[in-house]
Amino acid sequence: MTAAMTHGARAFIFDMDGTIVDNMAFHTRSWITFFERRGRVIDADEFFRATAGRQGKEIIRSHMGEHLADEEVATLNHEKEAVYRELYQPHRKTVEGFEDLIAVAKASGVKLAVATAAPPANIAFTLDGLDLRRHFDAIVGAADVARGKPHPDVFLKAAQQAGVAPEHAIVFEDAPLGVEAARRAGMRAVVLTTTLPASAFAEFDNIVAIVNDFSELDVEALIA
Repeated sequence: MTAAMTHGARAFIFDMDGTIVDNMAFHTRSWITFFERRGRVIDADEFFRATAGRQGKEIIRSHMGEHLADEEVATLNHEKEAVYRELYQPHRKTVEGFEDLIAVAKASGVKLAVATAAPPANIAFTLDGLDLRRHFDAIVGAADVARGKPHPDVFLKAAQQAGVAPEHAIVFEDAPLGVEAARRAGMRAVVLTTTLPASAFAEFDNIVAIVNDFSELDVEALIA
């Protein structure tokens, strides 16, 4: 069931990995481990730029062959994500200023949503592990859309479920593919430089702010 579109309602839509939590280095490390077990070497920076925001199944197919059966891809993806959760668990925490920002937004009537390439187990690991799920009006993950970012599907579905028109949604992202997905969805974006420097986002015209963490943002200005 989708919420009715509320006239003029605003939404903040958050990517999860690298945005709500600063964990992309752990995802990259788990992918490196996963590929090393299979005798493949990957360049961490290059890999992040090319894959952040894409679904695990898409990454596995592009690196290991489009011919792989769905079942095989799912098994491989489970292995990789288990390595990631083991690596990141001792470090799990929100990015500075996140909880203050969502409290102010919520008090102002802004709808809150998560739009992530993560599978259900990782969404639970992060949002339930940090007791954040209760704050969100909508949570959309890899299991809910056919295509990962840079396709806009995940952001459009999150806005629809929150009952907000795309042009009234602001996306929070840490990856170029995610900012591109927001652009294709007709949404403005705030970039967090948790993973890449500001220069990595120079080509985008839909960015309203670039910050190190949420504490640097003027929430009232974003809501207005």
